[in-house]
This record gives sequence, structure tokens and C-alpha cells, in this order.
Amino acid sequence: MKYNLHLERTSFKDAREYIEKNSDEVYYVDPGYKLFKDYYIIGVPPVAIGVRGTEMLFTYVKPCHGAFVMGIDSAEEIARLRENENEKIKKSLKLGGLKGKADSGPAPTSFGDMYKK
Repeated sequence: MKYNLHLERTSFKDAREYIEKNSDEVYYVDPGYKLFKDYYIIGVPPVAIGVRGTEMLFTYVKPCHGAFVMGIDSAEEIARLRENENEKIKKSLKLGGLKGKADSGPAPTSFGDMYKK
């Protein structure tokens, strides 16, 4: 695959900020999200994937070298990303979304409170 390196040997935070500033659309995925059928995204959540035209921007980690921001032209992968995110939103709305979470009571104030239920 042909790729463009936009940022080299940087931190996850700087890579995420670059993607957020230089993309038309930004999606946040969990670490382990699968790209191009064989590759898994790793990083510190929230992991940002950006779309700029037909180019997908994402972080790529090389051990001992740091994080890189890569861009690959792939309309198919962008369509799959959008579809997966729409499914997440629909599933969240069926479960009550943010409104359902707000009605579950006050937020726990410590780790011990989280496990009292």
C-alpha cells in the first residue's frame, strides 16, 4: 500500500491532536480496532482516526521509534469505518444512550464506590 507519513516519532497525544486538526471527519475507536483486514490499531484511548477526502489518517506504532501519523487512500476502508460508527451510535440509542446513563444515579466518587453495587 502506498502511504504518506504526516508526523514521525511523536507521542500518542500529539498524533491525536494532529489528526483532529487536519481531518474533515474524526472517529474515535478502541485500541485493537482492525484496519485493512490484517492490522490492529494500538494506542492510548481515545484513538483517533481521521478522514480527509479519500485519505484515512491514523496512528501507527513502531516499537522503539514511537508513534507515526500515516495517511492511506482507501475509500473502501473509510466506508467500513463510517458503517461501524453508525452501528455503534444506533446500538447506543437503542440502549438509552446518554440519557439512560444519566438516570442510573449519581456518579461514583471513588474506585471503592464503583464495586459496591
